Amino acid sequence: MSNRLKNETSPYLLQHAENPVSWYPWGREAFEKAKAEDKPVFLSIGYSTCHWCHVMAHESFEDERTAELLNRYFISIKVDREERPDIDSVYMSVCQAFTGSGGWPMSIFMTWEKKPFFAGTYFPVRSRYGMPGFSDLLTILAAQWKENRLELLQSAEEVIAHLKEKEPESEQRAEENLAETAVAILKRSFDEINGGFGQAPKFPMPHTLLFLTLYGVQNGDSAALHMVEKTLTQMRRGGIFDQIGGGFSRYSTDARFLVPHFEKMLYDNALLVMAYAVAYDVTKKEVYLTAAKQTAEYVLCEMTAPEGGFYSAQDADSEGIEGKYYTFAWEEVLRVLGETKGKAFAEVFDITPEGNFEGVNIPNLLKSGSEAAEFAEEKRKLYEYRKKRTRLHLDDKVLLSWNAMMAAALSMLFRVSKEERYLQAAERAQAFLEKNLCQGTRLCASWRNGKQSEHGFLCDYAFYIAALTELYHSTLERRYLEQAVLFCREAVKRFADRENGGYFLSETESGELFLNPKESYDGAVPSGNSMMAYNLVRLYQLTGKEEFKSLADGQLSFLSGEAQQYPAGYTMFLLAKLLYENPPQQITVVVKKEEELKKVKDRLPFLANVRAEAEGTEYRLLNDKTTYYVCRNHACLPPVNEIGEEEAPK
Repeated sequence: MSNRLKNETSPYLLQHAENPVSWYPWGREAFEKAKAEDKPVFLSIGYSTCHWCHVMAHESFEDERTAELLNRYFISIKVDREERPDIDSVYMSVCQAFTGSGGWPMSIFMTWEKKPFFAGTYFPVRSRYGMPGFSDLLTILAAQWKENRLELLQSAEEVIAHLKEKEPESEQRAEENLAETAVAILKRSFDEINGGFGQAPKFPMPHTLLFLTLYGVQNGDSAALHMVEKTLTQMRRGGIFDQIGGGFSRYSTDARFLVPHFEKMLYDNALLVMAYAVAYDVTKKEVYLTAAKQTAEYVLCEMTAPEGGFYSAQDADSEGIEGKYYTFAWEEVLRVLGETKGKAFAEVFDITPEGNFEGVNIPNLLKSGSEAAEFAEEKRKLYEYRKKRTRLHLDDKVLLSWNAMMAAALSMLFRVSKEERYLQAAERAQAFLEKNLCQGTRLCASWRNGKQSEHGFLCDYAFYIAALTELYHSTLERRYLEQAVLFCREAVKRFADRENGGYFLSETESGELFLNPKESYDGAVPSGNSMMAYNLVRLYQLTGKEEFKSLADGQLSFLSGEAQQYPAGYTMFLLAKLLYENPPQQITVVVKKEEELKKVKDRLPFLANVRAEAEGTEYRLLNDKTTYYVCRNHACLPPVNEIGEEEAPK
């Protein structure tokens, strides 16, 4: 029997539409029902490719006895964290305040006024791991609601008061060595043997690698560049990279990047395409360009909608087993490839009879150190075989912020590879977003099956502005720059905290939750505040407009205060700060006719602020031909007709 989730579009919510739990989507109906029936609210937050969300669903939400408890004593609400980052952010703070940690599935118990009195993540069906069984917990909390409600409400008020407390401003707000301090922290935590930072689990953190790359180039710091290269190389060789089909899993459960948590997220792959593309631009080592292209090909092949948008994620589980889709037995490889080719492949990709992971094998190049370029046909055969062997769940909703990341990544990949199809894919994605997730200057966070969400958040605007800016750099088409300026002004209007600096996650007038976060820490993805710093710096350097300089100054100052305690957690902000303090060269391209821009865009340096001007502005043509005006280090060179006629831009 279906519940109230049956009419939703989120794949995560639809996964629970047939549960015996009487789920509600987030909305007024659920909270009014809780108030009318004098019941507490159980809020469950997760996403469709989350392994432990699946486990708790199978153990508890599909269980008739557990559902009966939930339906009798609670009003139950399901939220897709990817569609509602505001709800997820607020209640993740709650979960961390109660337990000291967080994660998904997130389990929150609260009043109909949205005030939380108990929180946790996964609860097993029966007591184990030192955790109470979920049914036992429901029984206890139902009794507490009836008998000790004042105590629960007091707990809720204390948590809310704690979360609303304004952090004291740092006395070292004028600290100027944040980038150097961050690099020093990263050097101390760098794993010289395996690459990456810290111990397992290891997340890719591509924005940290982008920061280190720029820092290394600007400061001649070979150690910073070594950390980038070692990490990118180890990830490319490891099991975190899908050696058969391309693309990266979410993180590595071990220090070697061998055993991943097998789900693939669009945002990871977008940011990693950027990191590998930039590494190639700096080093000219083909292995990095190959990794970027293989990752992009995976997205274009498996994660792209016919209309041009990109899907969100692929599951870690198939047939109830995490990683089954991606692993192989020794016998399978020999059967698919034949004895001779199979053994040669197995030697290079660490495939053994005993297995390298729970009796099966994760293909990897960590032992062989090979680039395995000669095994293209064998990889194709195994790719086709595994597609027929088992299937992966695909979360096919289109998220604006993640799509914008991928469009920006493909645009960057075009500039280093010179392959037009990457730019074409980026432009198709942007056109899809403009058609389906833009309503004038209002953005929507998600789209699926012709339906768009009601809400758009800071991250949606911030990443969309960045994508438009990247597309302008790749095409020199002024419409992209004009749109970036338009949406940047809109983001300032909708999200800016004009009293204390920074930008709120939700629109300042929404007031739906008891807290409107100002996220600034760069986690698995850069924060909206860091991306706004980056956008404001780039737009100031591209347009020369004082409004963006003033906004950039304010945002960099705000984030400098936020980053004082742990600068290594704010690397996207620090990247923006480096660009602001040491601007890339400025190249102004002057053409006779706008269509001539298509002929010059492939010749331009990757890391440069490039803008196009038509003849007749303050810039003049030299020799009646396309002309380049190059400025760097606060000085401008004489105009030239070819990049490289004067001292070549670096």
